[in-house]
Amino acid sequence: MGDIKRQDGFEGEKYICIPDAAWKRAAKENPIMSQLYITYIGYFPKATYHYRERLKGCEDNILIYCTRGRGWFILNNRRFEVGPNEFIIVPSTKEFMCYGADEKDPWSIYWVHFTGHDMDAFNRGFNIGLYDGAREILYNQKGLDLWESMYKNLELGYSSENLINTNLCLYHFLATFLFPDKHTNEKVQDEKDMIKETIVYMQNNLNEKLSVEEMATKNNLSSSHFSSLFKKSTGMSPLDYFIHLKLQKACVMLYTTETKVKEISLNLGYDDPFHFSRLFKKNMNVSPNQYRNQRRKKEEVA
Repeated sequence: MGDIKRQDGFEGEKYICIPDAAWKRAAKENPIMSQLYITYIGYFPKATYHYRERLKGCEDNILIYCTRGRGWFILNNRRFEVGPNEFIIVPSTKEFMCYGADEKDPWSIYWVHFTGHDMDAFNRGFNIGLYDGAREILYNQKGLDLWESMYKNLELGYSSENLINTNLCLYHFLATFLFPDKHTNEKVQDEKDMIKETIVYMQNNLNEKLSVEEMATKNNLSSSHFSSLFKKSTGMSPLDYFIHLKLQKACVMLYTTETKVKEISLNLGYDDPFHFSRLFKKNMNVSPNQYRNQRRKKEEVA
């Protein structure tokens, strides 16, 4: 992670900690509330240098849903990668854990800590294991809508009514992750397959200049409808995603070959190497040559 590490403080972040006393008061009025409830809820967009270390684990379950970028989890020296449209649920544990954002492509994450009367039974009942790792999911708009509803509700305060409403939303929120197939339909599955096929098409044509119109026509859709479906599924526009794939390929070529930047630019469909270099620096915060040199230096140190 380098020398810079941040637990929070990201531009555009959302974060709420629910006081334990508030839940105890609500549970006293309605005992069912103690079965399952939120302790923390948050959203970290493009969380550069995000890092969290828990030497004695966490008494809550942690759900993290990555919508963009990449991150990682380490549990007892076992590392798990987390990518876009993937989520991880880590059960309550006393084991060491740490997690954070990828250095080059930091994640944007929605997260919730939740606990209850008997979390061991809850986790056994839903087959939630410590080393399950990340699971892929179709862009979970329903889950995000419920997350937003819970967050906005908690912003209004911790009255019993607000907490009960949040509590009921939490069950539905978790269901969209634990049983994703129950919250989709055949049409959504067809759309998911179309997006996957489009991404494979992009990967096989990184040397081309694909347009949204071309990709939409290939799928017999209007450009606006195609773009909407693609962004709903991946969290990115088609062209942004295509550029992202091109830059991933550029990084591999810069690190593993001696190919000149001009040739890499041409191989990725950019006739103007200066335009390619500007685009690379805009997204990676360093020029192509700087990236190559930095990676080589890291390899020498390692």
